[in-house]
Amino acid sequence: MQNISESEGLRGLGDGQLVTLAKQGSEGAFAELMRRHSSGMKQVAFSILRDTQEAEDELQNAWWKAWQHIDTFAGDSRFTTWLTRIVMNQCLMRLRQTRRARFVYLDAPAPGEERISFELPDGGETPEQGLGRREVSDLVRREIARIPPLLRHALVLREVNQLPMPEVAETLGISIAATKSRLLRARHELRSRLEKYCGHMGAATLTA
Repeated sequence: MQNISESEGLRGLGDGQLVTLAKQGSEGAFAELMRRHSSGMKQVAFSILRDTQEAEDELQNAWWKAWQHIDTFAGDSRFTTWLTRIVMNQCLMRLRQTRRARFVYLDAPAPGEERISFELPDGGETPEQGLGRREVSDLVRREIARIPPLLRHALVLREVNQLPMPEVAETLGISIAATKSRLLRARHELRSRLEKYCGHMGAATLTA
């Protein structure tokens, strides 16, 4: 069992040193990584799943997977970047299984296009408005769940987690230009799916 002095010593190490020890089989080093990053990773999981219990479940699954595959971490990116990918993959797999996705807006429209907003009022609505809001929300979630995972990853990082573009690119392991291209494709994919229900104005019709 890890003693207090050992724990204090581990807390003085950087992530890279802890990863090295974890690769050598140190459960204490990995436990310190968990203690250090659990809060941030839980926020990532919750931002995708929007359910505290589900987020905690998938975070535990992600930690277990990270421990199993710690040897595959090459160190060419930050440990938190590698771990974020694992957490996101776990959460997105859960979304695919339950066919749910939770996005409330998409920003940064393509040049020449108006901003598309999926923000829905939660107060002071009539029963008819409430029904319409739920129908629109269900529609958007259903269509987002059908977007290919490759594109959905970029959307989660940028739109849900609100990460700056350079960090999104780093997490995805691609260039900033490729990241922007992937985001644009994802938005166009969703827009085209919504046009089946709303006509050429897409989601703007839904919120009119």
